[in-house]
Amino acid sequence: MLFKTSAVQQPDGYLSRIPWFQFLLISLCFPMWGAAASLNDILITQFKSVFTLSDLATAFVQSAFYGGYFIIAIPASRIIRRFTYKTGILIGLGVYILGCAAFFPASHMATYSMFLVALFAIAIGLSFLETACNTYSTLLGPKPTSTWRLNVSQTFTPIGSILGILLGKYLVFTDGDTLEAQMEGMSAAEKTAFSADMLQRTLMPYKYIIMILVVVFIVVALTKFPHCKPLRDKTHEATARIGETLAYLARNKEFLRGIFAQFMYVGMQTAVWSFTIRLALNLDDSLNERSATNYMAFAFIAFFLGKVIANFLITRLDVNAVLMGFAALGSLALLYIMLVPNITAVWAAILVSGLFGPCWATIFGRTLDTITDKRHTETGGAVLVMAIVGGAVIPVVQGLASDLTGSLQLSFMVSLVCFLAVFMHFRHLRRTEGRSALAGTPERTPEYVSH
Repeated sequence: MLFKTSAVQQPDGYLSRIPWFQFLLISLCFPMWGAAASLNDILITQFKSVFTLSDLATAFVQSAFYGGYFIIAIPASRIIRRFTYKTGILIGLGVYILGCAAFFPASHMATYSMFLVALFAIAIGLSFLETACNTYSTLLGPKPTSTWRLNVSQTFTPIGSILGILLGKYLVFTDGDTLEAQMEGMSAAEKTAFSADMLQRTLMPYKYIIMILVVVFIVVALTKFPHCKPLRDKTHEATARIGETLAYLARNKEFLRGIFAQFMYVGMQTAVWSFTIRLALNLDDSLNERSATNYMAFAFIAFFLGKVIANFLITRLDVNAVLMGFAALGSLALLYIMLVPNITAVWAAILVSGLFGPCWATIFGRTLDTITDKRHTETGGAVLVMAIVGGAVIPVVQGLASDLTGSLQLSFMVSLVCFLAVFMHFRHLRRTEGRSALAGTPERTPEYVSH
């Protein structure tokens, strides 16, 4: 084993100090699901033309992807509880590799449903990976800085998103006219041959991702990781049955509020990113798929910068006020997208991506911290990951809104409602914690301290 750590585990599972190599290695897993998610945005644009799909139908790419998270998160948590976080990470990486490999037969069968199956397989691996890594990141160090650590780890996610979108731009999309324009005037046989060639191009990004995943798998397998499981005494781990855990979580109103906020946030993020390339194509006739992808690259750069700025602000200001500010500005930007019919609306979508920055990690970390009985931590983290199913639902609703109204821009009203829900969540937390402070009741949420 490589890089053992001397950090002392506390009874609640947290460590006395941060094992930096292990923490960095876990953080490097975060770009892996960022790359997969951003490639979905490429696939949506590619499949719309190749398979002649409506906006509603293209959104099922996200439904297959995030539906896998929803179904597998609880089983993943039980395996992690039975074994270790490292086990969950290795299973996630292994199944992710198999899911990427499934794109090869899917491209030869050339049916939309087979690609959805491959995406579902990738999502199963990512569900294990996210369920393990998100919770594990909060535990790899002292409890007061748990949410700070998750925000730092999540800052790596847009690096993977940028990688995925660049792979899609140069390996999937082509120069020249849009796919729709190129297919105009083709005979049925020519369209079939052209579509088959375009589907073959979807394989290339996944070849490179498989290579990276194999390296990460080997390094994780060879590295010694701390246990980070809550202890009942010095020799026995505390355990809880699944029914007991779900009953505990169902009674925890603050946890349920966090689940709803996470559902709305992930759904909004996925919907905005799913339709950003399409928005650019609709508003600028001079663009093709490859050039329009530049806007998604800018969006992920903005997402990264938003996380960095948020990490700075939440160490110095009230975290609820920071998130309320981000959500308010994001809501205004979404309103701009709906009302302004020119290319500046796409830049507003990029601004929205920057304002997504702190949402996922902060909602996750603070909601997980409402679980005061740490026997339920793994399953609670899995239920939070299940809230990712918002990414399967909200894009479909937005796609349906686009089809019904005939306006992709107006469909962003769905995302606007979601960002307003996030704003209300942090407004509630600020009021609740303010009342607790006045009453002299200690808060359950972690402190935000500078490192």
